[in-house]
Amino acid sequence: MTIDASRLQISVQEQERWRRRMSVTIPASIVAEEERRAAAALAKRVNLKGFRKGRVPKTVVESRFGGALRQEALDKLVGQAYRRALEAEDLRPISDGEIEELSYEPRSDVTFTIAFDVQPTIEIGRLGGFVVERPRLAVEDGDVERMLQGVREQNGTWVPVLEGAPGDRDMVEVHLRKLDPAASDATDKEYEFVLGEDQAIPDIEAAIKSLEIGASGEFDVTFPADFPDEERRGVTERVGLTLRGRKVLELPEVDDAFAQKVGDFSGLAELTERIRADLEREATERTEAVVRGRLLDLLVEANPFEVPKSMVERYVDGLIGDQPGLPPERASEIKESIRPEAERAVKRLLVIDRVATTQRLEATEQDIDEAVSQIAQRSGSPPEKVYASLQKAGRLEPLERDITERKVFDFLKSQSEITDAPAT
Repeated sequence: MTIDASRLQISVQEQERWRRRMSVTIPASIVAEEERRAAAALAKRVNLKGFRKGRVPKTVVESRFGGALRQEALDKLVGQAYRRALEAEDLRPISDGEIEELSYEPRSDVTFTIAFDVQPTIEIGRLGGFVVERPRLAVEDGDVERMLQGVREQNGTWVPVLEGAPGDRDMVEVHLRKLDPAASDATDKEYEFVLGEDQAIPDIEAAIKSLEIGASGEFDVTFPADFPDEERRGVTERVGLTLRGRKVLELPEVDDAFAQKVGDFSGLAELTERIRADLEREATERTEAVVRGRLLDLLVEANPFEVPKSMVERYVDGLIGDQPGLPPERASEIKESIRPEAERAVKRLLVIDRVATTQRLEATEQDIDEAVSQIAQRSGSPPEKVYASLQKAGRLEPLERDITERKVFDFLKSQSEITDAPAT
């Protein structure tokens, strides 16, 4: 059945800034009607001894399943009445409703009270007049050389070495055996990793560096204070290690042939130029991110407002993610530690949305089409194919969000003074 909102008694109270408490009364006549409907539906499908399926009288069903029928009817009625009441009061919750009170007696009205948060409406009186300094991030020759070295290492070849003890940046093949028979994971394991990249605890790496290829040894290793598993921090274990193999990375010569091999470059000069351009673009993006963040913080400071706790909670939960093995007390500690930053981030998002709405800066269909055309041009694909691909992957909404944010920040920068940090 569909509940007519005009038959409900609805009252709404404002509590905290964006918290609402709504009381709803469902007349007994609607409750009785829903119970009869539930009984009739159950009578058609229930099997009872002495009756043909679908022929059980409703009176028998009600006497045998009265409690279950009332609960089923109550669940449906409360859910539907809640939705109809929200529509009637033009309320749009941003959090799940929390039932605080529910009163129900047979052949009587149903009354329930439910609390929820609504989308905050913030007012921004000051949009500009700020002074923000853009940091200077210069790209040095050393930055280009380090990036070029990284490309060189990515294209290196791991070559086996038949003797000698390993050192940092060597790849090692190790057999590990825990010598404590009571250990829960006391099984032999094989590992292959690069030394000096924090892939193993320091004591393990130090032990491996003391071994020649093919040699074995027993060592006491202590788990460091920052080990991910808190229960093992500071614990010392006895392990047996055997160094099965060692490899060193042979690096190619950096010349024109190397540049042509790693990409579509005419030679080393073009590769180096591309690396510098990429680094400069990344530096520009980082400086712009600083300017955007500072502008948003100044807007929030100049136009203070509160945010619903439920929005902050959802943001925090999104940052933490699903971690089944995380102890509840540790999860609570982490949540509390990141809550201030989460609240700051939510305020920034709300400010962006409000500026976009009041200044009519939301991405238009034309904006999205132009962005899709640019992507298509870069990829060499037809725009309609790119659009369909983005739509299928669920990336049209993020694209729309990016366009809106760019328009908002361009507007905000036009309202304030952006200066460049002096050269050092």
